[in-house]
Amino acid sequence: MPGPDVDASIRGARRDGIAVGLATAAYGISFGALSVASGLDVWQTCFLSLVMFTGGSQFALVGVIGAGGVAAGGSAIAAAALLGVRNVVYGMRMRPVVGEHGLAHRIAAAWLTIDESTAVALAQANERAARVGFWVTGLAIFIGWNLTTLAGALIGDALGDTRAYGLDAAAAAAFLGLLWPRLKRVQAGATAVLAAVVATVATPVLTPGLPVLVAAAVALVVGWFDLFRRREAAR
Repeated sequence: MPGPDVDASIRGARRDGIAVGLATAAYGISFGALSVASGLDVWQTCFLSLVMFTGGSQFALVGVIGAGGVAAGGSAIAAAALLGVRNVVYGMRMRPVVGEHGLAHRIAAAWLTIDESTAVALAQANERAARVGFWVTGLAIFIGWNLTTLAGALIGDALGDTRAYGLDAAAAAAFLGLLWPRLKRVQAGATAVLAAVVATVATPVLTPGLPVLVAAAVALVVGWFDLFRRREAAR
């Protein structure tokens, strides 16, 4: 039987999950408005949030399409897929936490394995609290994200050309907001600066979408050779 400490940690995990879910869902309004501004209609926008359900990849997809139109579709899909690879790593880490209870359970767990649900789960003190944190966070974000996506898409559709209101910059702003807390270490900060410089230089000479892939390749190379972390450790 769970003791008082376990019960308290489960309640804490539940609170953390709801709080993170409410905060993260707010991004859905920006995504919905930006998606409509990029040329997708309301139903296509909602379908993306329902099926793709990973904010970074969704912003990457509509951001590239917004910059290059239908011709940039291939680059947009590649950029979104590249960002989505991290969820595979999360899935391997979270498998012992969520357990295996049938096919439907595994599909649901895979669908809800995102940055926030993984982070809340790993922050808990015991396995039961981690499991509760994972499911509460994932479900809260899934419901909230899809509702706010619909709201943002309807608002953007009613406004018409949302670029006139500066909403075409929402993707970059959202990415920066998601990235900023992760830049505390030397390697993360240096990699972000280097990738940004490469993307800036490549933008005038490459078709829309390709600079994102080139910058991502730079980040992969730096991470593979662990260059900046070695220098940090040598200090």
